[in-house]
Amino acid sequence: MTRVNPEFATELIKYGVGDFNACFNCGNCTATCSLSTNDSSFPREMIRYTTLGLEDEIKSSLKPWECYYCGECSTECPRQANPGELMMSLRRWLTAKYDWTGLSGLFYKYLPAFLTAMVLVFAGVLFFANSVNWELERMLHYGHLFEMFAIATVFVVIFIPNLLRMWYFTVIRAGVKVPFKNYFTALSDLFVHMFTQKRAKDCVDNHFRWLEHLILVIAYLSLLFTTVFLNWFGTQNLFVVILGYLESAFIFIITVDFVKDRIQKKKALTKNSKPSDWFFVIWLMLMGLTAFFVRLFIDFNILEGNKWLYLFHLMVLAQWALIIVPFGKWTHFLYRSFAMYFAKIKSMNS
Repeated sequence: MTRVNPEFATELIKYGVGDFNACFNCGNCTATCSLSTNDSSFPREMIRYTTLGLEDEIKSSLKPWECYYCGECSTECPRQANPGELMMSLRRWLTAKYDWTGLSGLFYKYLPAFLTAMVLVFAGVLFFANSVNWELERMLHYGHLFEMFAIATVFVVIFIPNLLRMWYFTVIRAGVKVPFKNYFTALSDLFVHMFTQKRAKDCVDNHFRWLEHLILVIAYLSLLFTTVFLNWFGTQNLFVVILGYLESAFIFIITVDFVKDRIQKKKALTKNSKPSDWFFVIWLMLMGLTAFFVRLFIDFNILEGNKWLYLFHLMVLAQWALIIVPFGKWTHFLYRSFAMYFAKIKSMNS
């Protein structure tokens, strides 16, 4: 039996949604959406589910992740119901439902809780620096170990269980019986969407935004590999050093453009930025900037007299790795990629 939650609309407001009740179900959003198809139409269906409080239907749906916020639906809506923002809010809500710890929902709904966590991580970095007597060499050594440990821990403790929950909600509980071989056959779709986000390219007038995202994803994942596995801050290999400079520079330049767009609010995507949007893009920008200058100070042999720079970088890194990546907007990148993968698996079964 379908369960109805009459308080769902009120709950969703905490995730950033506006006045979607202004919708009078004209269907204009679905008609104008670049990504909506006969086989997978949205956002009209999701608006209807939200209005009726059909939580289970939304939880089992992949459609909020198939939306890339092209913006036509919000721009063309005759009632200013902003369906694009509704889809974004549903993604935040789904992130909270996938997260077994409950922290994603807490941080999305209550900004003071998020800020408290950020302050606690900052205090933890200061405590760590004091415990090693502010010795730069030891801070660099343990900072590098922290990166490796944080990545492994977040992946095993947070992401794997959450992805299994997502799979359970969208495939198993949805009643889809998938032959085991389909999971392997569709793997190429997972990696293509993860690294290229190619579906976003189908948005009208979105090729430059898609290209920026493509370069950013490649630069971010490459810098992660360069710092963690090639020990960028510790190596003397010229190729690795130059590679790290290029990666961090690309991250900084592209995220500056993203920040500019959110300040100017000229696009539907950037008109209703929430704290999670700002923290994601600003902290990613700071990651690129501080990593670049830490390495530069190492090369000019002046980091010892400017330990504050590495501490600031470590603070940004720790907050990014422990809060924003596992519980913030970064997870959208992961869940969307797996949503495309699960959608492919389900389509192969139909």
